[in-house]
Amino acid sequence: MTSTTPALGSTPKPGPFAWVGAFTGFYPARADDLTGLDPVTRFLYAARSVILVISAQSAIIAGLLAATDRHFEVLPFILVLLGYLVLHGISNLSNDYFGYRRGHDTEDSPRRRYTLHPVASGAFTMRFLATGLLVMGVVAAAIGGYFIALRGWGAVALALIGALFLYAYDAAPRALKELGLGEVAAFVVWGPLMIGGGYYVITGRWSGDAFLASVPYGLGVASILIGKHIDQRGFDSSQDQRTLPVLLGEANARRLNRTVLALMYVLTVVGIAVGALTPFALVIVVALPRALRAWRVMSEVTPAAPPAGYIGWPLWYHRVCLVHNRAFGWLFILGLAFGVAFPSLRVG
Repeated sequence: MTSTTPALGSTPKPGPFAWVGAFTGFYPARADDLTGLDPVTRFLYAARSVILVISAQSAIIAGLLAATDRHFEVLPFILVLLGYLVLHGISNLSNDYFGYRRGHDTEDSPRRRYTLHPVASGAFTMRFLATGLLVMGVVAAAIGGYFIALRGWGAVALALIGALFLYAYDAAPRALKELGLGEVAAFVVWGPLMIGGGYYVITGRWSGDAFLASVPYGLGVASILIGKHIDQRGFDSSQDQRTLPVLLGEANARRLNRTVLALMYVLTVVGIAVGALTPFALVIVVALPRALRAWRVMSEVTPAAPPAGYIGWPLWYHRVCLVHNRAFGWLFILGLAFGVAFPSLRVG
């Protein structure tokens, strides 16, 4: 096994529902694992669709907040959900393209060790990826145009801010993730921008409560990226990628991420106290065991070798934060769904 082949991975099975595995399974380990799959499923694996759940959750949170306030509109919500998934897929492919082009995704890089790299592996031709990106770009532009026509200058501002973040994170000459700002960008994008902005384009109204309610989930997404960049700190430092963990050092970065985990729960309670959320949001306490596990893992240094059967090595802190945030997100959504049924039950 070479250094570029992940130790473990899933083997997709061809069939009419093979695309489902791209959203629910783990990444394939080898280019050969994609043989026989239809073009759509192959492209979904290239776009790392398993991680798109965080964008889906942001869209659903925005929609439920709108429904709680009785301003929900079906078509705008569906387009928000689709648009977020498409933009996230574009971002993932952009990340891989520019990381490879700039020489960061080398053979010994964490990126090429934990999963298949769509460009470096040779599993996909640039023409295939470019075609997929073109299709997604057209879809994203059409959705953006719809919302601009529907909501006016507010949608224009949100589209411009989103495009700026998409460009600055990967494509800019000095990308945000190389300046210690990638983690902050993740919080802003998947929290206030997607949830607070999504609420606006769904309802046509700005809501301070929606922006406040977006903070806990935005912090959860930031925790995933902080964990990933701690895992990659040594390599990133050698490549002059000054991520936040590189700037802070490992111990301080792990301390920061434990604080972020705690704030997810503290600020949910604050949101309930001021009336931005209904008390049903307290269902997130069911995720506390995973939060405590993430806290314990973040309190210790990375093991020298992965446990037996571990998937995704050398990512360690990233995975435990991802598992926690996925549970937190669905429980947060469950609490919001109950809030839709009883919107007047608020503390503030």
